[in-house]
Amino acid sequence: MTTPRLISASRKNGIKTSPKTRLLAGGVLAACTVLAACGSPEQSVQEKKSAAQQAALKPAGPKPVYGLPGMPPVENPKDIYAANRPNNLSPFMKKVKERVYVPNTNSNTVSVIDPNSFQVVDTIETGTQPQHVVPSWDMKTLWVNNNRGHTLTPLDPLTAKRKAPDVEVHDPYNLYFTPNGKSAIVMASLDRELVFRDPQTMKRQHTEPVSCYGVNHADFSLDGRYFIVSCEFSAELLKVDTEKMKVVGQMKLPFEGAMPQDVKISPDGKTFYIADMMAHGMWVLDGEKFTTPKLMPTGKGCHGLYISRDSKEMFIPNRGEGSISVFDFAKNKLTKKWWLPDGGSPDMGGVSADGNVLWLSGRYDNEVYAIDTHSGVQLARIPVGGGPHGLAIYPQPGRYSLGHTGIFR
Repeated sequence: MTTPRLISASRKNGIKTSPKTRLLAGGVLAACTVLAACGSPEQSVQEKKSAAQQAALKPAGPKPVYGLPGMPPVENPKDIYAANRPNNLSPFMKKVKERVYVPNTNSNTVSVIDPNSFQVVDTIETGTQPQHVVPSWDMKTLWVNNNRGHTLTPLDPLTAKRKAPDVEVHDPYNLYFTPNGKSAIVMASLDRELVFRDPQTMKRQHTEPVSCYGVNHADFSLDGRYFIVSCEFSAELLKVDTEKMKVVGQMKLPFEGAMPQDVKISPDGKTFYIADMMAHGMWVLDGEKFTTPKLMPTGKGCHGLYISRDSKEMFIPNRGEGSISVFDFAKNKLTKKWWLPDGGSPDMGGVSADGNVLWLSGRYDNEVYAIDTHSGVQLARIPVGGGPHGLAIYPQPGRYSLGHTGIFR
């Protein structure tokens, strides 16, 4: 069988074709007709449009997060705490002794608790007025913030002992780390400064003076490019550009006598929550817009904020009434309230690696509480030193630490 169109084109160009060539060409065109594999240019354009339309109908994946330069990539933009699942421990963390480290502000010590026996197994001397035990960015050192001693005591989580001599750092009320691990941030509360330091040597990199009083707690945005800071003694919030190390926003809370404390971002990275022990609730803030937040009442003396291992709930200790409120992120409301038997003053702490126990210091009662995260039942009440404050439980899941008593991502 011959194809007139092909022969005509060949003759027009002065090309002679053999019967074998004509037969082969004819077969190709026949196949194109049967399989519709050799459509016209108009068909090709139409097919591309159809493919594009079909692709548009497919559910789009989460938008990529362009984080702070050097920051580990965001694993799941819909859940900032995705790396914190139960017992999701790094190789280093798997070697760490299970311990609870309790800084006793009035005793100048750290009580070390075995979480399996609920017993104090060691007491470590520190500098004056230890406030928080803070995991380093690489999670291999625990820094004790000796606020009035103007030092940091490094502890080794592998041995649960001192790691090295104290490091001189002025007014270290609290300590955070930038998401890229390039700086430690000292919350110099009485100095009225945010001091950016080398995360290893603690040498000063940059000092950012602030006009508010009592900078103390913070958390970072989903992309790590800014963080929100609470100012305890002037009822204010700051917004700070992480890379520029500059305050870019400041606001007064709309409550007379407000005293903001702990700060935590929602799993979806859209909302910041700020505990307030005098407003007796937590402020709900849009960090991007940084507009006036709304108050959600929780209980007297609302103080700490801790995320469950499944990212579904947040535990909120109310220090002034001896209770823990439970906030459901999906329902956007408080769903439970647990009361400590015989009262208490639940303050700062964290959730165990397996997610089953919430550990909190009893600030005014010289004790520590272990609470079942599923039922709210008190599992233990452990005597410690005077004025226990920002305790840390170790080991912990996650890839890196942002500081405080353990903000892991």
